[in-house]
Amino acid sequence: MFAVYAESQSWDDPLSGLALGERPEPVAPEGWATVAVKAASLNHHDLWSLKGQGLKSDRLPMILGCDAAGLDEDGNPVLVHSVISTPEWVGDETLDPKRTLLSELHQGTFAERVAVPRSNVIALPQGFSLEEAACLPTAWLTAYRMLFTQGQLKPGDSVLVQGAGGGVATACIVLARAAGLTVYATSRDETKRARALEIGAHEALPSGERLPVKVDAVMETIGRATWEHSIRSLRPGGAVVISGTTSGPKLDDTMLTHIFFLQLRIIGSTMGTRSELASLVAMMHATGVRPLIDESIDMHDARRGFEKLATGDVFGKVLLTL
Repeated sequence: MFAVYAESQSWDDPLSGLALGERPEPVAPEGWATVAVKAASLNHHDLWSLKGQGLKSDRLPMILGCDAAGLDEDGNPVLVHSVISTPEWVGDETLDPKRTLLSELHQGTFAERVAVPRSNVIALPQGFSLEEAACLPTAWLTAYRMLFTQGQLKPGDSVLVQGAGGGVATACIVLARAAGLTVYATSRDETKRARALEIGAHEALPSGERLPVKVDAVMETIGRATWEHSIRSLRPGGAVVISGTTSGPKLDDTMLTHIFFLQLRIIGSTMGTRSELASLVAMMHATGVRPLIDESIDMHDARRGFEKLATGDVFGKVLLTL
């Protein structure tokens, strides 16, 4: 079957290890199912895998891709949840110390077919297209967990979303506005700032610019480049919720003095649970919001999608379709 996979890894030139071609058909063990993929969304996780972060070299070649929407073995439209916990785990799947994402231990979704545990196959939410649904399990679910589970934000609170443009950041802006939050966003790009206002930000500022108020929480996916600004933007007792480090994880200054003196909270957030995915879908039904799609690209032209993601030339999600 046709697939998009990591053949080798390079920190400095990750796309050099990207390959497109034939790979073996998936074999579904007992308790697993095979899904015919129709749409899958690109995530920074895929770039990190090509860099050698989170994917061990002895598992290559590895089909990339965390999430997808398609058809189950009976032809029913379904959504794939990509967090795979161990069979004996009970509770929040993201807290299972042995949990993995598709494309880490098991072959991923950038292929004609993918095998996943039956519990990870979810009926396509009513009112969503396959392409819209393919955006939900990673970026939009990550945003939902950051805002409402880990951030515990509620209507009337204020939030700063760093780096408007990426899939998680745009989802944070849309969901936060829909939930009645006051939303600030930043971007180096003037066009992206304008788009952030269009999708729900109350104010969009250049990266690093001082906010007009101190906020209750910051949604942080950038890391090193925005960390100091995130800390300085918080009110006393506020929180940074971090789910990514696209500019790098090594900080020049951790701002520890600010953190302890202002009693700030630093909260990690990873993906989301199946129950949170159900809550996200319910919220989107109630509010009418839908995922933002930057572009849908035929999977045979996947390299162009990876190039867009690597350069940051996106606003919303880039999809690969079959």
